[in-house]
This record gives sequence, C-alpha cells and structure tokens, in this order.
Amino acid sequence: MAEDTDFEVEGEPVALVVGPDMAGGRLDAVLAKAHDALSRSRIKDLILVGAVTIDGRPVSEPKYRLKPGETIVLVAPPPEDPDPQPEDIPLDILFEDEHLIVINKPVGMVVHPAPGSPSGTLVNALIFHCGDSLKGIGGVKRPGIVHRLDKDTSGVMVAAKTEKAHKHLSEQFADHGRTGPLHRAYIAFAWGATQSGMGTIDAPLGRDPGNRLKQAVLKSGREAITHYAVEARYGAQGWDVTRIQCQLETGRTHQIRVHMAHIGHPLVSDLLYAPGFATKVNKLPEALASMVKGLGRQALHAAELGFEHPATGEEMLFEADLPEDLQALQAALDPYDRAIAP
Repeated sequence: MAEDTDFEVEGEPVALVVGPDMAGGRLDAVLAKAHDALSRSRIKDLILVGAVTIDGRPVSEPKYRLKPGETIVLVAPPPEDPDPQPEDIPLDILFEDEHLIVINKPVGMVVHPAPGSPSGTLVNALIFHCGDSLKGIGGVKRPGIVHRLDKDTSGVMVAAKTEKAHKHLSEQFADHGRTGPLHRAYIAFAWGATQSGMGTIDAPLGRDPGNRLKQAVLKSGREAITHYAVEARYGAQGWDVTRIQCQLETGRTHQIRVHMAHIGHPLVSDLLYAPGFATKVNKLPEALASMVKGLGRQALHAAELGFEHPATGEEMLFEADLPEDLQALQAALDPYDRAIAP
C-alpha cells in the first residue's frame, strides 16, 4: 500500500511500498498508475534523471521489475523553467478552460521549438497566453503538448494546462481511440482517383533509411493504420484529384502523407512525398495549375478532433473549416466535380 499518495506537493518525497498486486510490474507503469498527476512519459523522464530510489538506492531503469516489500521514493521536482520564451502570437482559440485549450493551428506554425525553429512556435504562443501556469507541464521543452501537427498541416489541436490534464489526454492519444472517444479526422486532396470509395491502409512506418527527413513503410516499423473515405472526385482529360477524409487509428509522423503515397495517391503539393507528381500539375487547367503551384504545402487539414474532457468526462468534438488556401483550392476544383454514384 502507499504510505503517502499526495502527489500534489511537488518537490517533496513521496513513498510507495510495493504490495503483492504491484510485484513484478514495471517501475514506470506502477508509478504512473499510483501517481494521479504525472503521465507515464513524464515519470519515465524523472526515473532517467535519478528522481526515483528503491530501498534507498537510485534506480534509473524504467523497466525495472518490482519486488514485494520494496519502498519506492519519488521526488517530483517543481516544473522546470522551459527554454521556450513567451511570445505574443495570436491564437485562433476554439475552446478554453482551466484544464485545456483547443486551437486551430495555422499553416506554417511549428508546434514546439526545434533545430531551425527556435521561436515563433505554438509553444511560445501558449506560454504567453497561459502565463506561468503552463511552464513545465508535461516536461520542459514541450509544455502542454500532447500531440502534434506538421508545420504545414493546419487544423484542430488540443494542449493541456495542468499535469493531470496532460496525463489524461496523453493516455487517450496513446490509446488511439480504441477504447475511448478519441476521434481525429483530416481532409486531404490527393492525386489520382482511388479504386474504391473507402478503405483501410495498414502499413507500419519508420524513418526512411535513405532520408532522415522522411518516413517510410517498413516491415520493422511501428504499427500505423489509416481509414479513408472519398468525399468528392474531380478531373478532366489527363488528370484526377480526389478529396478524401482520413481517420487515424494510430498517430505516426507524416502518417497520412506516407500512407496515401504508399497506395499511389500522394497529397497534392506534397513536396516531400510526391515529387514525381510535379508533371501532373502541367496537365491541369491553367488557373488550377497556378493555384496548386502557389499552395506551397501539402493539401492536408485536421478538420475534426474529439476527446474526453480530462476533468468532467464529457465527450467533446471540435471542428475547423478549411483554411483560406485550401478553400481556394476547393473553389478551383469545384467546376470539375465528377458526381459520385450513390
């Protein structure tokens, strides 16, 4: 049983005695279950930096298998001051309360600081908007972040404002909606006409061994599953474009972009995964070709995000309309709409 499970006071030691029901379990998993405030990934980080001892000796192995009667002591330090600095960047806020914030991320915004993008990110904007309360939530480099969108993918994102909310939301995204209400739907414009109106792409993804900037379908990759349904077909002699709704069962880096390219239908204007389709643009009507050439990013938008509220348990669903550039693409395609048979 736990001698003390008040994890709200960070910086003070908290002891946990391993009972029969915990014996044999992984250190990080047992602590995550017992700890009401921190996510398993956060606990893993704390273990790795020496914040956990067992029977007085430091243990830095998250996979350590516990033995009955051992005493675990965790010192959860106060949230560290993150490197990212607050920046007054406007946010399109769809919803906000004391637990979380839902925003419509614009095209071109990086989610968190990284090499080449040290500032101007969503994290910088969130720190400014939320103030000191956000600092350190979920870690020092990416406070509040529980999932990501590519820099040039627009749409709905949620960020946590407390450790408890971060843990709850992170668990939902880790579960991929298989046992809960998590729902992620994207609108994509892809080259070509898919053979079927709907389908599932089940192909594992990993880092492309030939290009570290890309992901690729690999036998040794992590499970990745995308469900898609055709919403509209456009085309004339020599070219086809399909508007598709994609729903994620997993959330891998570049998943939709790689999966659609894998089945022969890469996204319109995806410079990374559809370079060979540049000749397709030359077959488009002049006005549409000009639109596609000027897009400058993959035609992908996170249109819907649903999840369970971490405090109330309410199922929430948020939607974001297509941004201006994709609305313009849609308008340019509309005259070439080919009705889908009922």
